[in-house]
Amino acid sequence: MANKNRPARKNAITRFYRETVGELRKVTWPTRQEAINLTIVVLFVTFGMSAFLGVLDYLFSRLFVVILGL
Repeated sequence: MANKNRPARKNAITRFYRETVGELRKVTWPTRQEAINLTIVVLFVTFGMSAFLGVLDYLFSRLFVVILGL
């Protein structure tokens, strides 16, 4: 019974590989410069949001200390 499933599994893996390669060929890949520019944008947004959230965390911590009188 195990031999019946092997060819089907091998065909499924081969089909999956071929379909994946076919889909990857359809992708419009960014140029090197576009990838660099987008990476820089992501880094700036990430650092900006972390700084903003850090400031909010600090302010709310101070606010709770004042409210609770700790």
